[in-house]
Amino acid sequence: MIHIRKAVIILCVTACIMAGCTFRDPHTIVSDYDKRGIRLIALAPVDNKTDDMEAARLLREKILEALYFKGYPRIPLSMIDEKLKAGGSDGSTGNISPEAIGDLLEVDAVMYCTLIEWKTAFMGMYAPTTVSVSLVLKNTQTGTTVWSAQHRIVERNYDLTRERLELKSYQAYEPAIREIINKTLSSLPNGPDFAGSPPPEKKFWKFWQS
Repeated sequence: MIHIRKAVIILCVTACIMAGCTFRDPHTIVSDYDKRGIRLIALAPVDNKTDDMEAARLLREKILEALYFKGYPRIPLSMIDEKLKAGGSDGSTGNISPEAIGDLLEVDAVMYCTLIEWKTAFMGMYAPTTVSVSLVLKNTQTGTTVWSAQHRIVERNYDLTRERLELKSYQAYEPAIREIINKTLSSLPNGPDFAGSPPPEKKFWKFWQS
């Protein structure tokens, strides 16, 4: 019986490999991004296409953290939500333009996040967890898109019992979110406060002007 179960797992792995385990995800960026002066980014509430509210909350928090480590100042989510609510938002920001958000928050850009998929399918001893996310960055001066990216990953779990498989799948969500954020944001240029950026040029000659 154990040999049969092992054979099933091997077949599942083989099927996954044949089906393809990687996805080519599109991203776009304006050619003069580095000249747009984007430093302050407001992270809008997640447009959640799933039934999992906790997933959307966790995703937004992790994106905020990732943006901070890429050199963009951390703007508290609570402050963003309060300002948007005061400006008439229903919590989705769909009824407020990027320009209006820029006026409310005095930021350079707004990042919109859509949680497209967040699900686990249980098929015997195999349970793929699928997460897909779309990010769009809009300039608050013009309302135009300056960068966008979309990514989809599948975390595959195997076990001999349903209980352990469910536990593995539950534990896979946070690593899946970290992975998808890292891959989605990989094409976004680092911000001006990135730790690896060169220091600003020193204008010593100003001190000698009469």
